[in-house]
Amino acid sequence: MTDIKSGETLELLQALIRNECVNTGEPESGHEDRSVATLADFFDTQGVEYEPLPGRRSVVYRVPGTDPSAPALMLMGHLDVVPVSRDGWSRDPFAGEVAEGMVWGRGTVDMLNLTASMAVAFRPYLQGDLPPLAGDLVYLGVADEEAGGVHGAKWLVEQHPEAVACDFLLTEIAFPPLRSGKGDLVYPVKVGEKGPHWRRFTASGTPAHGSQPHGTDNALVKAARAITAVVDSPSPVAITDEWRAFVAGLELDEDRAEALTNPDLIDAEIERIAESRPGYARYVHACTHLTLSPNVATGGTKLNTVADAAEAQIDIRVLPGQDELTVEGHLRKVLGPGFDDFEIEATMDHPANSSGIGGLLWEAIGDGFEHLTGSRRTIPAITPAVTDARFFRQHGTKAYGVGWFDESLSFDEFLAMFHGNDERIGVASLGMTTELLSTIVARFGTRSAR
Repeated sequence: MTDIKSGETLELLQALIRNECVNTGEPESGHEDRSVATLADFFDTQGVEYEPLPGRRSVVYRVPGTDPSAPALMLMGHLDVVPVSRDGWSRDPFAGEVAEGMVWGRGTVDMLNLTASMAVAFRPYLQGDLPPLAGDLVYLGVADEEAGGVHGAKWLVEQHPEAVACDFLLTEIAFPPLRSGKGDLVYPVKVGEKGPHWRRFTASGTPAHGSQPHGTDNALVKAARAITAVVDSPSPVAITDEWRAFVAGLELDEDRAEALTNPDLIDAEIERIAESRPGYARYVHACTHLTLSPNVATGGTKLNTVADAAEAQIDIRVLPGQDELTVEGHLRKVLGPGFDDFEIEATMDHPANSSGIGGLLWEAIGDGFEHLTGSRRTIPAITPAVTDARFFRQHGTKAYGVGWFDESLSFDEFLAMFHGNDERIGVASLGMTTELLSTIVARFGTRSAR
């Protein structure tokens, strides 16, 4: 491996962390304008800024290509981060402290590391130190990804499509390498993601005195029973083409590969994996199942009054091939007659989406890894989490997420960092990812000029 400098990326990442652009989901949160200003300082020029609400600012920089017919490539990083519970952190989550070979802070994994690396890779083209590509090269620092992109990517694609037009897109999520069954490093590239089909359940009851609960119509009890049923019932399995390709790329022995791709064997295999790698087992489960996670429940008004209303919100995610009919069918099966006790509202519905493999950007990613590692051992991966890539894929853009990391954090540990405590990333990985992205952009330019 070559000696890769990560200083510029580290400094920019630290500045983005310290801006504390925390998105609580409330319209007045985020304050991404702080990081837009940081990027203007870094690039030594202002981009084209968009601000649908005060402080909820995104910025676009575009370097025109030499051939109007050549495909455009965008590098997109979001500027917002999720809230933290400071009691769970061993270091200040907004200090950007470097310790133990890591930079610590909210957003280091999701996804300010990539936002910074992309900016460092993009700047030489913006400042003319490198010649333009055949097609346009675009950098988008976007707001509001952590609350569904309503004031960010979704708004831009709908209201200003010309500003964010692109044929190919690099964004999140970037995965660390995995070891194949033969002991070789393989490099996952995110090609798709599950679709969120969030549901709000509302139950009604009849108020009564809490001292006499027998036979009462308690809405909170209805909600509790529904939550228990959802959690305790097996969820539908879907073995997608992307998952089969992921497993094939791991070069496992025949029995293990069969267990991971056979719907009748997968649940037992997940339990086996969980004995030693619970984090990886969660990933395997999410990539092969419809998932349902009840995360918010409210009900009742007073301790001594039977609840006449209750609400449960369930995070439901579908795989390619599953849709809202899959969700409804499963809920009817799980809840049985209790299904009719609720008003069920869809609070988010977006299909699972994938760019597949192949094409200019996929090959340029392979070029990048081959140049830096001597290997093109990339494997397609999907992510259970939703990203802004979905807004671009629905208009035909091919979107991937990729990075290059050292092995200071395992695949399992890395995934646990998303929205978790003590989020951190290796300083060396910052330089490695920057070098990879720089190489991918250059190779994309070479391939698109042919």
